Amino acid sequence: MPPVILSSDSHVFEPPDLWQTRIDAPFRDRAPRIQRIDGADQIVVEADQVLSGIGLISNAGARFEAPETISAQGRFEDVHRGGYEPEQHLKDMAFDGVSGEVLYPSQGLFYFKVADTALMSAIFRAYNDWLADFCRADPARLKGIAMINLDDIPDAIRELERAARLDLAGGMITEYPFEDRRYDQPEYEPFWAAAEALGLPLSLHTATRRQGKIRGAGDMTLRDASSRATKVFYPALSMCDLIFSGVFERHPRLTVAIVEFELAWVPHVLSTMDYTYRERQGEAIYRFKGAVLPSDFFHRNIVLGFQEDAIGIRLRDVIGVDNMMWGSDYPHSESTFPQSRKILAEILAGVPDDEVAKIVGGNTARVYKFDVAKLTAPV
Repeated sequence: MPPVILSSDSHVFEPPDLWQTRIDAPFRDRAPRIQRIDGADQIVVEADQVLSGIGLISNAGARFEAPETISAQGRFEDVHRGGYEPEQHLKDMAFDGVSGEVLYPSQGLFYFKVADTALMSAIFRAYNDWLADFCRADPARLKGIAMINLDDIPDAIRELERAARLDLAGGMITEYPFEDRRYDQPEYEPFWAAAEALGLPLSLHTATRRQGKIRGAGDMTLRDASSRATKVFYPALSMCDLIFSGVFERHPRLTVAIVEFELAWVPHVLSTMDYTYRERQGEAIYRFKGAVLPSDFFHRNIVLGFQEDAIGIRLRDVIGVDNMMWGSDYPHSESTFPQSRKILAEILAGVPDDEVAKIVGGNTARVYKFDVAKLTAPV
């Protein structure tokens, strides 16, 4: 492995009092909280909206030590302290051999489900303030991604601009908005322009759909497994909407990261996008300037976060080595922590050194502006 390994997709774990202590006063009584229900901690919003347990987003290492213990159930006292204490987070990075990380929320992923627009924006502002404080422990190694609510575009632009002033490294938007507000709609144009002008990449992260449940239709049904196995359906739709509507032709310097959906799904979608554009012009009604294809915009404007997709690595000539960014997913249950270097060595065996360097750190450094000269060794 190269000396500098960067995780493009790691997480913080928001402390239980974050929302009550930081949210705007008018929303304090409705702020998210962790509540113990039947012996396990649940994420609760407003009076009785239970969104999720915390076990799957707080249990790094269990897959190697005791996989039978992994479930949605969990308690805050069992969460890795590195999730909410930056000094411990940096120590955990060093233990895992990781030099820098791009940080997403844990509980916050689920708050894209909040129905009340004003409440969701207040939640996001409080989180963004806390995350900026967290990253100040070591700005060279910790790059935070702001949460952005696109229900109100002018408000979203203001929050993205504020995120830039807080030195956050990008903005996370819902992986899939309401059906009548998908990303091919012209109302988003000012937001795409603002992100491009600020030089902030945008992210579509798993578990952030604006509507519906996170997974299945009922408690503990087979549909949970089916939904998880096919979860790339929604960001693939969003990506196609962005490309087919010409967003990246109009905003050539805009970068969108599709995070925690792995890699191997991409070659088929690239092929079908290009086929549709060439052969179904009545459906691909926006026509690009010049002899370009949808896949050209993918290779220029889209990057992909992955963890352990060995098949995707084999398909890197089609996906594009410059489009692939490894991430550890610390401290979640599927994280590669604390065996990240071992797992990377296995899935990247036989890959040329220059390509390995891009996949495990170089691309992340480029997209999120890490100064690699300051990261010649782990903490």
